[in-house]
Amino acid sequence: MPEETQAVTTAPERSADARGGGYRAVFAVREFRAVFAAHALSLLGVVVSEIALTVLVYELTGSPLLSALAFALGFLPYLVGGTLLSGVADRFPARRVLVACDLVCAGCAALMALPATPVAALLGLRCVIAAVSPVFSGTRMATLTEILGDGDLFVLGRSLLRIVSQSAVLVGFGAGGILLTFMPPRGALGITLGTFLASALLLRLGTRRRPARAGGGPLMRYSLTGTRQVLGDRRIRALLLLLWVPPMFVVAPEALAAAYADEIGAGTAWVGLLMCAMLVGTIAGELYAGAALSPAARSRIVLPLAGCGLLPLLVYPLHPGLGWILPALVLAGSAGAYTLGLDRWFVDAVPEELRGRAMTVHTAGLMTIQGVGMALAGAAAEFWAVSTVVGGIGVLGTVCCLLLAVEVRRTGGAVKGVGKGVGKGAGSETRDGADHDMTGR
Repeated sequence: MPEETQAVTTAPERSADARGGGYRAVFAVREFRAVFAAHALSLLGVVVSEIALTVLVYELTGSPLLSALAFALGFLPYLVGGTLLSGVADRFPARRVLVACDLVCAGCAALMALPATPVAALLGLRCVIAAVSPVFSGTRMATLTEILGDGDLFVLGRSLLRIVSQSAVLVGFGAGGILLTFMPPRGALGITLGTFLASALLLRLGTRRRPARAGGGPLMRYSLTGTRQVLGDRRIRALLLLLWVPPMFVVAPEALAAAYADEIGAGTAWVGLLMCAMLVGTIAGELYAGAALSPAARSRIVLPLAGCGLLPLLVYPLHPGLGWILPALVLAGSAGAYTLGLDRWFVDAVPEELRGRAMTVHTAGLMTIQGVGMALAGAAAEFWAVSTVVGGIGVLGTVCCLLLAVEVRRTGGAVKGVGKGVGKGAGSETRDGADHDMTGR
């Protein structure tokens, strides 16, 4: 089908953006339903593979270090894939990139499931999946702007994908643990293979072919040039940092949940509640903001929530008991609703020909900085009480986020950017009065 015909075909679907309708309007778009289903399936594969691979490496080696490394390797390659390979998202047709990424991950899962695959190869294949993930996520995010437009439908579509990611973390690990009681880890990796293949099939048959946005020259140079453009623009850089920095600090209570439960003498059952409370708040906040708030209201809450969302962590040093800690974590998680408005600003600020690379950089940076935040929180807890560390992170994080909120507000006017899309974003923001998957998918 010619691209002009496709644009006409999708226009009636996107007109739902103007009529409203919330999440229902998003699901009315046929292509989004395919993307959503593929996202849920590939997430299932990622979560199952993370659990199965960790258990498999421990069974083969008996080493807690290597078992933990199998999980940590899901974060480390993000920075490499998100910078050196970000140009893939713009250089090639989006559907081809998404299907190819799923097939690469399926191939890795198939090799992991083979009995003859050694531990070193298992870890290497885990790195390949992690390096491909930011390219997949960035391409999908950029494609959403073509499927849903760059208005409110895009914001709600992104919100739904985030909710699925958070729910996968909340439910998936438990389901994966149950699964491993009925089958060996390599068998579970076989299920991962099936989910990736199903995702690839859905994307191939359920989305339209669209041309590449831009491209030319060596891939790495093209990718690095795009990264420099994204990070070199003051407005885009400020928005990226506001998307990255709050999650960097807010992961601390989750990373230190086991240590905190031990510190206060709580049983191991409380560890799960401490780890789930913030996720529950995040999902509830996203659903409320997406279903009950208008686009203008979502824009108005961005800076207050981003700047003050870490304040509930200040209850930790007061040792108030779990009856106060759990609601505080839910409240801190609900502040993540600021991302709905911020997503719209980010899309408005980035030129269309740079979107794939910008979205890939965003995904890679988010995963990397959350890993850094967990590591730093753990290191600090070696020297100070967990309650002190989390409270200190609440203070330091609030200061950093407030400074970033000020910077975002300052860049909200006319901005000299890397392309016409920046000016467009600044203008729309002025008119509006406007100032995590862990799975990686």
